[in-house]
Amino acid sequence: MTHRVREQRLHSAASILARLGFCLLVACVSAAPAAAALNDSERPGYVPTEQEEQLATELRRQMVFFRTTEAPGTIVVHTQERFLYLVQGNNRAIRYGIGVGREGFQWTGLKRIDRKAEWPDWVPPPEMIERQPYLPRFMAGGPGNPMGARALYIAGTVYRIHGTNQPGTIGSAVSSGCFRLTNPELIDLYERVPIGTKVVVRQAAAL
Repeated sequence: MTHRVREQRLHSAASILARLGFCLLVACVSAAPAAAALNDSERPGYVPTEQEEQLATELRRQMVFFRTTEAPGTIVVHTQERFLYLVQGNNRAIRYGIGVGREGFQWTGLKRIDRKAEWPDWVPPPEMIERQPYLPRFMAGGPGNPMGARALYIAGTVYRIHGTNQPGTIGSAVSSGCFRLTNPELIDLYERVPIGTKVVVRQAAAL
């Protein structure tokens, strides 16, 4: 093999490796926005099946030990844990798995429930429309509505505790600051919670 032929083959191999590296880079860059879009997207009109609304065991509604000084009937949200607790007294609470606000949309505070609604309408906020311009500007309540079957409105905020038509997002940080439960779980909570209920939102459990 001559020196010139060897150089040509080395050059050809280098070109192939360069093209392969470029393709891998493009694939990675393209995949990242796709994943972000999936986490940020709503699916108006989608109706989940009963099977889809069956949560993993740890996210299902259950009575748990819960040490707190809050009065029975208080809602306590632990954002980092992805759980909502309805205090029952005697260091017990009903725990629900929830979806919470993604990074930059999480909050803490002491509020109250000032309104309740069955099959609420959905009006996406302007910032959501900016991120997802294909969304409807208004959607009447119903099984395919992203607000789900019920909503508990948190006074002094734009946030709600509501159902969802995307049960697969429970246990994740995907919302714009609201707290979501599957429709069956939210209906259970809705029936237990009157207007005026105290809501405590924390990032993590108090030590």
